[in-house]
Amino acid sequence: MSIADRKSRERAEREDRIIAAAQAIAESEGWDAVTVRRLAKEIEYSQPVLYSHFVNKDAIVAAVAVEGFKELATILRSAADGAKGRRDALTDVAKGYFAFALDRPALYEAMFILPTQLRFAEAETRSELRAGFEAIAAAASPFCADVEIVTETFWAALHGLAELERSGRVRPGMRDKRIALVVQAIVNAGNAAPS
Repeated sequence: MSIADRKSRERAEREDRIIAAAQAIAESEGWDAVTVRRLAKEIEYSQPVLYSHFVNKDAIVAAVAVEGFKELATILRSAADGAKGRRDALTDVAKGYFAFALDRPALYEAMFILPTQLRFAEAETRSELRAGFEAIAAAASPFCADVEIVTETFWAALHGLAELERSGRVRPGMRDKRIALVVQAIVNAGNAAPS
């Protein structure tokens, strides 16, 4: 292995450690506890070393979010793959989405709530972000002609409901009924006559 290869691998390993430490702190104490100073102490590197990897906390949050999108896409694809039919795939994707949002609150917050420079629905959208959208689109596509608008709407409904549930603003114990209603709306949209 060349010196350049070794340095590149070590740099990638440091970045992975920074991201993992940020996520661990956020999951246990919240994002306010994640600071460059705290991360430097956790991974035993100086603050300038961290700044050589990430320009600021927002960049660290974005890196955590990218990892979250990888994980979410895997969960959603797995949910759809295990389904017995198209409608079940849509329901299982919705349930997988909720489980992720509720089980991984700090990660979900990094992905969808905290400010980052990550861009969606643009030519420059990262493949990790597209993968989550594509996993939802694969489940929604049998029920629609315009896959993008239906997928965006389905995702927005799931996100809104998950966020309302995460914050305790909707009645507990009604998740399955809400999911069934959203799934029925997507199925009905596919059955509606074109206008």
